[in-house]
Amino acid sequence: MRDNQTRPAAPNYTNACIVMFGVNLTWVLMLIWAVWGLIAVAATGWVLNRVIARIDAARHG
Repeated sequence: MRDNQTRPAAPNYTNACIVMFGVNLTWVLMLIWAVWGLIAVAATGWVLNRVIARIDAARHG
């Protein structure tokens, strides 16, 4: 059990995580676009959308 008097609560890094996910996704997609073109970026985005939709369905279904 945690003693609140001796140790403070951990900071909430959720917003920082979401922002950095967006920043990292942006530069990775830009890199893929520069190296392989727009079709590779579109395919990667489609795959990511399918993965996120599957995770959402598993959590709420």
